[in-house]
Amino acid sequence: MESIIALKELRENLPMYEKKVRSGQSFLVMKRSKPIFKISPVDEGDWETVIDFSKLRKGGIDVRELLRRLK
Repeated sequence: MESIIALKELRENLPMYEKKVRSGQSFLVMKRSKPIFKISPVDEGDWETVIDFSKLRKGGIDVRELLRRLK
């Protein structure tokens, strides 16, 4: 079951909501009494590792560096 929260509440307490989502909770985010998006945990089974950049450099590669190299 998902809880309903205001966008302002999410913005002001993002770290707390991040922990709740990581623990399995879902939230419907509202703005001016209208739903705008839903936050829910990622199903780890949906993800596939394509490239593990941490094998190239400890801690991975900064996204800006990666994009610069792809140009």
